Amino acid sequence: KLRFPGFDEPWNTALLSDYFVKSTKKNSDGMISNVICNSAKQGLIPQREYFDKDIANSDNTNGYYIIESNDFVYNPRKSADAPYGPISSYQYPEAGIVSPLYLCFRAKREINPLYFEWYFRSSTWHRYIYMSGDSGARHDRVSIKDDVFFAMPINVPSAKEQERISLFLDAIERRIETQRTLVETLKKYKRGVISALLSSKTNPYYSSETWKEVALCDVASGFEYGMNAAATVYDGSHKYIRITDIDDNSHLYSQDVPVSPEGQVDEKYRVRENDILFARTGASVGKSYRYQRSDGDLYYAGFLIRIHVNSDVNCGYVFQNTLTEAYRRWVLLESARSGQPGINAEQYKQYRFLLPPLELQNKISTLATNLDNLICKEENLLSQIEQVKIALLQRLFI
Repeated sequence: KLRFPGFDEPWNTALLSDYFVKSTKKNSDGMISNVICNSAKQGLIPQREYFDKDIANSDNTNGYYIIESNDFVYNPRKSADAPYGPISSYQYPEAGIVSPLYLCFRAKREINPLYFEWYFRSSTWHRYIYMSGDSGARHDRVSIKDDVFFAMPINVPSAKEQERISLFLDAIERRIETQRTLVETLKKYKRGVISALLSSKTNPYYSSETWKEVALCDVASGFEYGMNAAATVYDGSHKYIRITDIDDNSHLYSQDVPVSPEGQVDEKYRVRENDILFARTGASVGKSYRYQRSDGDLYYAGFLIRIHVNSDVNCGYVFQNTLTEAYRRWVLLESARSGQPGINAEQYKQYRFLLPPLELQNKISTLATNLDNLICKEENLLSQIEQVKIALLQRLFI
């Protein structure tokens, strides 16, 4: 659907078996200990890097397949990132071994390995697997016979066009990695700067006479629990924030809001300006969210606690104190007091932090907001470039 100028000759139609052959050499003598995982996101990487430790040992790797640089490996396990399993190329100079559950294959003639790596990162081959795969006993794994897999039809352009496509996609990938590094660097910078400004030891403006230590209940009221969604019905016209949304950077809230059987939304569950929400249980415990006017009408559901910051205190400053390492350590300590991770309203009331004069609160909050806006802008750009890559993968291959 999309070609570079100067390329108009037809692509060559062939079978996968015309270019590749199954690789079946096993680690029978156990001499290779470099076990490789095939991750949908990270590709083929050493097991010790993926798990931070070795899972397999020399006693159970005799049946593993040996792979070398530019070999391809198909992992038939399905995932959200690879709905028909990932096919990845091996890029390390040291030989590795992979589980016999994987299908390994290598080029039987000279090819452009980078082109085929990008080809298998596209969805072009998915339809064939969908149409040709067997319905196996396991729903999480593709079941396809080897001879059927290698009978996959592929369309291959000229060597020059292969090179142009692969180098262009490589450039896009490098741009994405550069942008991702920038986003992570900005986040790290923001954490460092704000943490320094919130501490009496590192803030040059700290004064024991004007700064005071306060508990959360000294600067906020409410500490109310969210509505019990299980005891309500949904009208499908409002939006509410759930505990899972607190843990989601996108904050794509549900468009269903619990209402009473009479069809009335309880206004006490509406989130307003100067409100902060806390997750009180589960894996998200301790996560916080500050309401913004741009959120519009928003209600909050169960497993959340809502506080309302006093008008003489900067809400943004209070919120920044719930993003620090000191706060996370407090969350770990408090949530460990019960058998199941959780922090109740009375515990949140007692969280303590330093409160400077209002003028300095405003300055710190403004700085944090500006940095957050910059991070959001760069994250949006990262998302846009990633979408461009997805579109190109759908349009550059036949």
